[in-house]
Amino acid sequence: MPDTLFDKIIRREIPADIVYEDDDVLAFRDIAPQAPVHVLFVPKKSLATLNDAAPQDAELLGKLLLAAAAYAKREGFAEKGYRCLINCNADGGQTVFHLHLHLLAGTRLRERLD
Repeated sequence: MPDTLFDKIIRREIPADIVYEDDDVLAFRDIAPQAPVHVLFVPKKSLATLNDAAPQDAELLGKLLLAAAAYAKREGFAEKGYRCLINCNADGGQTVFHLHLHLLAGTRLRERLD
């Protein structure tokens, strides 16, 4: 898998506004936010897309979701609501080919994504 922008952020070669980190997951603010809160949660293990995840990655995928929920609770918007989204491949809207979860919050989100 080629080295991505997210790999460089994980290695601290490129600066990012990091808001969460544990042994397996790093989260940072999106540089082109689509909502008042737009944070990307990335596994430190490189997986290009959700299609590349294997059964042995189930725990890691769960950790991404739990990290997003913990962040939402910590920041105080969990009760009002938030959206978690994973894009997969070009037609799914993925532009960086390192699996990542978008957490969007801070406003009432449309029910339907265009």
